Amino acid sequence: MRTGTYESRGLRLSYQEAGEGLPLLLLHAFPLSGRMWDPQVEALASAHRIIVPDLSGFGASGFSASKPGPETSRMTDFATDAGALLDHLGIDRAVVGGLSMGGYAALAFAEIFPDRLLGLVLANTRAAADTPEAREKRLATARDVLEKGSGILAPSVEKLLGATTRSQQPELVRQVGQWISGAPPAGVAAAQRGMAERPDRSGLLPRIAARTLVIVGDEDELIPQEESRGMAEAIPDSELAVFHRVGHLSSLEAHADFNEILRSFLSRLP
Repeated sequence: MRTGTYESRGLRLSYQEAGEGLPLLLLHAFPLSGRMWDPQVEALASAHRIIVPDLSGFGASGFSASKPGPETSRMTDFATDAGALLDHLGIDRAVVGGLSMGGYAALAFAEIFPDRLLGLVLANTRAAADTPEAREKRLATARDVLEKGSGILAPSVEKLLGATTRSQQPELVRQVGQWISGAPPAGVAAAQRGMAERPDRSGLLPRIAARTLVIVGDEDELIPQEESRGMAEAIPDSELAVFHRVGHLSSLEAHADFNEILRSFLSRLP
């Protein structure tokens, strides 16, 4: 694994990469970091160039008193950063994938940089905007995290991981809980505000020209299977993968299956 930093929007951000070949840029979920993609890096770097940034405010790109960041991290900001990272690495076009919040950012990337997409992976995510109730909840959470710390988000592991995973993979439950509690509060709050602001990108879906893989788990309590199916049906050249007994963090909960279907998808790209 190679590590590095780059600049975007006046911020110094961190990334890791491994392997050579077809470039695959993976954008992580909230409130995790690029470490969530470790199983994919390990499995796919022998045949592909895997690029994993820590989105601004998270992981090694976290905000602090000595390294402040913006109050709001919009999904277009994350997409702009992804484009800047590709520029930094001298990559013109890449397969871009994201899970949950990373999927929101990947859709923003598809909107801003359509000609830079070799393929698109949308895992456990949606194109629709938040409801007014969800938006208010995000803004309240942003305020609470700044006041009380990211540990208050630890119970969200019950929503992020499926029931089967919670009963059969206690080590993963513990690890995800630690990642959540250790997330930088300023970055968490900025991302919550950014997700609350994100627009409905459902109208973008029919215009996506890149071949697309949509992934969902049948135990995902945050993204209904029917919503992912509708998203796949709206994208002209797409396919849907439904993982059974898997929740919201499919790349971690069912990493072997996730890696297999991702490897197959990449092998069939033109």
